[in-house]
Amino acid sequence: MSVIAALGRFNRGLERLLNVVLLMLLAGFILLILYQIASRNLGFLPTVYATEELSRFAFQWMILLGTAIGVLHADHFVLEAFARQSVMGRVTRTLRDLACLSVGVIFIVFGQGFAQSGFNRIASASQLPMVVTYSTFLVCGVLIVLFSLQRLLLGATRGLEAMERELDTPSNIDETAPPTTAIDTSIDTSTDTSTAQNYREKRS
Repeated sequence: MSVIAALGRFNRGLERLLNVVLLMLLAGFILLILYQIASRNLGFLPTVYATEELSRFAFQWMILLGTAIGVLHADHFVLEAFARQSVMGRVTRTLRDLACLSVGVIFIVFGQGFAQSGFNRIASASQLPMVVTYSTFLVCGVLIVLFSLQRLLLGATRGLEAMERELDTPSNIDETAPPTTAIDTSIDTSTDTSTAQNYREKRS
């Protein structure tokens, strides 16, 4: 089995796991927020201050894990200024994946020290070590690097189109549509012709 195929299988397993984790985080986040609302309006429910911290931790993990999955499928915000089949279109799409890889490396390099500092800090309400939330950047960086490497290796060996089809990369540019000027020209020409014909019929 090639390195690319092994990386693809590993990343597919990671994506399935991340989808499950994200669903659990979302469910926990919603329940925590609902309890906060209920406890503020219903006097018989005790106020649990840890729910605010836990909901914030869940939200942070959702954002960064979702970001990593977005890198895998290029679902993040993309502004395509060139036609996808042009040379500049291919270059900018490759540079986009290289930029994501660079961001992942930065997250790993600086996220290590940030995660380590969380071992010495304790959350005031939940009493959890802050490494629970401080490690999000490190984990996100590792995932971004793995997903970006898969995109770059597939693009280099099989071509950008094959890579984007395999990884379900969205495309917002419809290249089959004719240029707007051609549409306008054809409409104007037909309109002028019909007008001239009607004028000749009235004269005759």
